[in-house]
Amino acid sequence: MLRIAICDDEAAYLARYKELLLKFEMHTDYTFHTEVFSTGEALLEYYEQHRENSFHILLLDIEMPGLSGLETARRIRQLPDHDVSIVFLTGYPEYVLDSFDVQASQYLIKPVDYELFEQKMNMLCGHIMSSNSRFLVVKSSGETRAIKCSDIICIENAKGRNKGCLAITTCSSRYTVRDTLRSITDKLPEQFVTIHRSAIVNMAHIRRFTAELVEMSDGSVIPVGRSKLQHFKTSYTGYLIKEFKAYG
Repeated sequence: MLRIAICDDEAAYLARYKELLLKFEMHTDYTFHTEVFSTGEALLEYYEQHRENSFHILLLDIEMPGLSGLETARRIRQLPDHDVSIVFLTGYPEYVLDSFDVQASQYLIKPVDYELFEQKMNMLCGHIMSSNSRFLVVKSSGETRAIKCSDIICIENAKGRNKGCLAITTCSSRYTVRDTLRSITDKLPEQFVTIHRSAIVNMAHIRRFTAELVEMSDGSVIPVGRSKLQHFKTSYTGYLIKEFKAYG
């Protein structure tokens, strides 16, 4: 399931975009959770209050009272969720050039017809679902979900009645997936490391560690296997060095 935000100051257009998304869902395998906003300020306020529920796609009107869509996008690009895909909506083609400096993924000229909307959304959703570095695409509870990799805290072998599956813990949710650690490792970016035969952690979420355990950002404690300790230390040291260089 992909999370989409629609932001437009005109109620008629908001209703139209929701209608287009519903039709798109009916004609494809994609499903969406949609949030609707009538101002850029309201969208930014949502980001402040729900930082753990990031969006995959923003459908953003350019011409709005108060904060314009362009200024809203500039501020969003400064947030932790800066890599969200932005689709600008406008009745004025001349704004298209202005959208490049906020790295817009697509733009749609109003009024939006379904055929063009379907074409653009197919391209965008396909890119998101195939992007291993940004999202982990899994099937959970009968739905295909694109989980933002930076939100994943750890992945462990599930226990109890879900034995044989994986438990994926994120900043806001927990997913049960029928897969193996060996298989899912190949789908993850380099900030993930195996610290135990039954656990993979996101090094960006490590709070502290000893030779025996790792404490994660959500307070969970995961044991470090003896055979994995040296590999973990080497990987985590390399990760920290890379992060220090990135931030100067």
